[in-house]
Amino acid sequence: MTAIAATPDRAASWTERAATIGIFLTNGFGIGAWAASIASIKSRFLLSDGSLSLVLFAFAVGAVLSMPAAGLLSPRLGSGPATRIAAATWAAALLLPFLAPNYFVLMAASFVLGVTGGGLDVSMNIHASSVERRWGAAIMSSFHACWSLACLLGAGFAAVILAAGADPSLVLIGAAIVCAVLTLATWSALGGGEVAVRATNLMIPGRAALPLCAAVLLAMLSEGAIADWSGVYFTTVVKVGISAAAAGYATFAGAMLAGRIFGDGLVRMLGQRRIMQVGGAMSAAGLLTVAAFPAQLPCVIGFAVAGIGLANIVPTLFSAGGRLGATPAAGVAMAATAGYAGHLSGPPIMGAIAMGAGLQTGMVVLAGCGVVIALLASASTAGRS
Repeated sequence: MTAIAATPDRAASWTERAATIGIFLTNGFGIGAWAASIASIKSRFLLSDGSLSLVLFAFAVGAVLSMPAAGLLSPRLGSGPATRIAAATWAAALLLPFLAPNYFVLMAASFVLGVTGGGLDVSMNIHASSVERRWGAAIMSSFHACWSLACLLGAGFAAVILAAGADPSLVLIGAAIVCAVLTLATWSALGGGEVAVRATNLMIPGRAALPLCAAVLLAMLSEGAIADWSGVYFTTVVKVGISAAAAGYATFAGAMLAGRIFGDGLVRMLGQRRIMQVGGAMSAAGLLTVAAFPAQLPCVIGFAVAGIGLANIVPTLFSAGGRLGATPAAGVAMAATAGYAGHLSGPPIMGAIAMGAGLQTGMVVLAGCGVVIALLASASTAGRS
């Protein structure tokens, strides 16, 4: 965790805080538009579930490879310049998938998009930690709430374009323009950050931390799989149009946003352990509803319930991770490593399940993840009520 300055200079940080929020909006808007475009990409390139899973896996590989590099680059350039570069390349990379002339170029485009997205994710979080330290109070959740809002806006933007009957390629083209404008608007206000800011080193979890790492991995695996496959589920299983399919992810993202807005109060009222137990159970119930009743209304309700359930599990686990590591930062990094592994592996794993047993079976497997999360609650929160 980032140490918070003893003497905050909030007047000097307001502009930079707003600019950092703009970067989180940039990343989230692009992610939402990308997730909502996956069903269109599948249709455009006539992809099977297995072929689509390889495209999503290319995105995951690119992100995994870029994250350590971004962690090394930020201390050398300063977190502000590194974040600006990452945001600009992310906006440009959003143009690539629909410009691909064939499947193999699409794979490469997905890989590049993953590289730029993963680099931006790490860089903006490093810079947000720097801003938080100089702000003098915990404000990280506000950045992540804005990211969730931007995911919803990106998916909603896609739904509007697709409902109008426009070319699906306009979704990512429009998202690239929005992200470029946000990047330019925050370019100078973002500041230089701190050249000494360093990404926390990754660490191998000890035995006491294994339940927490397993829980955060399963939670983010579920988030990633739902984000990338909910639209495909609506078009192939529920059998609705592409525009209606985009609303599936928008519902999930909106429910997660609502859950995070009220998350701090819920944690204080219920306690960390109960948040995990209730959240895991809600995720399982929502996804079982999606699998058992493949019609539009039950699936929308099911994804909403799952979104509310998953919303505060990862923040709770990151908080708990800070108590398990040699230092708070090392513990959070350990939890984040497990979480990113789950988030990036979730979509290709879901694709493999879909190819072998169908997407409904995949949703049942994700529901099982929610059950395991609930069972791991006591061990994961280190006895917190």
